[in-house]
Amino acid sequence: MIKKQNISIVLFIFLFSSILVKAQETLPVYTDYLSDNVFLLHPSAAGIGNCAKLRLTHRQQWSGVSEAPSLQTLSYHQRFNEKAALGLVMFNDKNGYHAQKGISATYAYHINFGSKATMNQLSFGLLGSFVQNTVDKSSFTSSTPDIVATQLIESDNYFNADISIGYHYMEAFSYLTVKNLLLQTNSSKFGTSSINLRRFLLTLGYYLGKNKSVQFEPSIMIQYIPRTAEMIGDVNLKVYKKLEEEQQIWAGIAYRNSLEANSVESLKQVTPIIGFDYKRFTVSYTYTKQIGDIVIDHTGYHQITLGMNLFCDKPRSSGCPNVNSLF
Repeated sequence: MIKKQNISIVLFIFLFSSILVKAQETLPVYTDYLSDNVFLLHPSAAGIGNCAKLRLTHRQQWSGVSEAPSLQTLSYHQRFNEKAALGLVMFNDKNGYHAQKGISATYAYHINFGSKATMNQLSFGLLGSFVQNTVDKSSFTSSTPDIVATQLIESDNYFNADISIGYHYMEAFSYLTVKNLLLQTNSSKFGTSSINLRRFLLTLGYYLGKNKSVQFEPSIMIQYIPRTAEMIGDVNLKVYKKLEEEQQIWAGIAYRNSLEANSVESLKQVTPIIGFDYKRFTVSYTYTKQIGDIVIDHTGYHQITLGMNLFCDKPRSSGCPNVNSLF
């Protein structure tokens, strides 16, 4: 009989080697972390729960528009012993003629200060990414021969890294992550310059009503981007309702807003989300709509998330849903 840990390692290696991907500013920051997918933003969440988590997402923007932006992610993470965990993310991000593909590997380390059943845990995560950007100029045309592209597909690639810390106490949770730690070099005919792609993410939340018929999970996330001095805030609320044995429905709402009062391009988005859990499977649908005086489009962005929990252990007596899979 093959041990559970051996099966886990085989699955991890298979996911890592099943596709060759190449990816710029690593993974975009959307609201898909609310689909029980915190690991997409915070590497310290790798292996945080009582189950290994496999998640597949597809995000489509500007429905009905040719070459509209789209994003696909495939992620897997699991704790391999009492303290250590590994994770993997692969993504394909396309926007018209530009595309970026990437692969990231994570190592996380968890320190439990409470009993095995009680959640009082400090977590650290380190993520390394390989990213490739491509521009497809095969359909570009020009009446001036001198500026016709001699290379139909241009590409460049680079490595980057994220560092993350998380802390869970009972039903409260928090994460702090610095994305894109490494400065990138931009070379052109005007010289060489360094590009700072760093992004700071802070998430705070609490899970309420564990033994009630309905549970609530309010949370916030703050983003800070040093290169543009932007600060963006998410205010979220999720509601959970158990239907029958091994069945649960949940819904949420997220509001994202630029925290710069005088910003000309103030970002405002509202995102409703609904999900359903059946045994070890989960599915969710997310719709993002821009609001305010300045909007890019009126069609909204659609996202589907499919997930499966694997190799589950007994849930802790305390913890948020990201920690305790109910089934």
